[in-house]
Amino acid sequence: QVQLVESGGGKVQPGGSLRLSCAVSGFTLDYYAIAWFRQVPGKEREGVSCFNTYDGSTYYADSVKGRFTISRDKAKNTVYLQMDSLKPEDTAVYYCATPHVMLLPCGGPDYDYDYWGQGTQVTVSS
Repeated sequence: QVQLVESGGGKVQPGGSLRLSCAVSGFTLDYYAIAWFRQVPGKEREGVSCFNTYDGSTYYADSVKGRFTISRDKAKNTVYLQMDSLKPEDTAVYYCATPHVMLLPCGGPDYDYDYWGQGTQVTVSS
C-alpha cells in the first residue's frame, strides 16, 4: 500500500524557514515524479515544486523560485521541501503527491497525481 506522510509544518514569522518532509512507503520513487502542492481554503490547489527522480530535474512555481528548494534522500525514500524567506502568502496546507504513471513530467496539474499525503499546515504570520 502506497503511503505518503508529510511532516515539518508549523507557524513561523515572515522571513523565517521551514523544512517539510514527505516520507514514502509502499514503493520506491525511482522513475516517478514527486511534487509538492499547497491549498488555501476557497482556492484551487497550486503546484509548488516537483522532483523528477528519473533525471533529477526540478520544477518550481514562479511564486517560490529562489526561496524554496526540493531535494530527495534516496536511501530514506523521502523528499524534502526547504522553504526560506517565507511570506504570509505562503500560508497553506502543503501536500506531497506522486503519480502511479512512470516518467510523468513535472509541472502538471494535480489531477495527474494519484497518491497524496494528508497534508501539513504552514502558517507564516507575525
